[in-house]
Amino acid sequence: MIKNIQKPFIIVFLIISALSCNQNKSVEKKKTSEIVERYAKEFLENDKIHSVSIALFQNKQEYTFHFGEQNPNKNNPPTDSTLYEIASVTKTFLGTMVAKAVINEKISLEDNIRDYLPQEYPNFEYQGEAITIKDIITHTGGFPNFPPSMDTKEAFWNGLHQIKISSNPGSEFSYSNTAPEITAYILEKAYDIPYQQLVQKFIFEPNGMTHTKFEINQKDKALLIQGYNGDREPQEHFQNNLWGGIAGIHSNTADLIKYIKYHLNESIPEVKESHKNFFSTQYDFDIGYHWNIIETNNEICYRHHGGIWGMQNWIMIFPETNIGIAVLTNTSFEGGVLSEGIDDMLEKLALNIKKDIE
Repeated sequence: MIKNIQKPFIIVFLIISALSCNQNKSVEKKKTSEIVERYAKEFLENDKIHSVSIALFQNKQEYTFHFGEQNPNKNNPPTDSTLYEIASVTKTFLGTMVAKAVINEKISLEDNIRDYLPQEYPNFEYQGEAITIKDIITHTGGFPNFPPSMDTKEAFWNGLHQIKISSNPGSEFSYSNTAPEITAYILEKAYDIPYQQLVQKFIFEPNGMTHTKFEINQKDKALLIQGYNGDREPQEHFQNNLWGGIAGIHSNTADLIKYIKYHLNESIPEVKESHKNFFSTQYDFDIGYHWNIIETNNEICYRHHGGIWGMQNWIMIFPETNIGIAVLTNTSFEGGVLSEGIDDMLEKLALNIKKDIE
């Protein structure tokens, strides 16, 4: 099912590849720094981009790097404490929670989603075939990218009656920011615990991710990096009025290394489960529990991109070589929130790092 990728995203892969054989830690650190700096400077050559932060776990070593400046012309580079909105990378936390719920027998992947919902939705089927939990975590449930309303939870549920499913569930991949919020609600009902508290209890706390949060206080807001568009105009921070399935998590490079290490440890039942492959998309990846799955250089990679107003990031997990990388920047341009231009550059950056440090 896994397709070899043709897309030129070799930059993240190259930075991670060149380091694994070096036994001297001080030399290794220097070499890692040199590799990352080389590609980060290349990334920052675009004058629309003014900063980049990188979290890297490789050879049982943890590295964080920060380049550029948080605010144009302020000479204030990001730090390990700088908080970013990780946007749709939040969906990987959702997928992991679904995997845990399956293991705990709180839900089944074949469950009809209507069994959990607060209203009746006769429209949530196609020619008599119901939509399952597996369908909505793989973006194959037939839901639109965005729901009719995201203003409130009540408006969200009421708006879903307008949706028409036009293909067999489980048959076509179509990226959705509607289905993950339904999934978060289903988890909330299955555990009888608010969804964001579930993530806090089962992922943030066990992994010591003390600075990773959905809701941030005034002290945290001082650490939250400002996002910019391609014209260096400040962008608003995202406000999710729903459950937090699609986006909403704030994190920093130090905590993202902890998340990377968590997902590199496939002895953890929910991690191993969350890396299962369920569907081959029409693009360069397969998909499971919200992880996009690719094969590159005969190695499986679990990845996800996150884009929001003024911010973009990539996370990539390579369990076979025990390497993981997250790349974040507070710029988004060319095409709106999910900018393909900067998206491709971030992916190349991460892959080149990976390739060169192996």
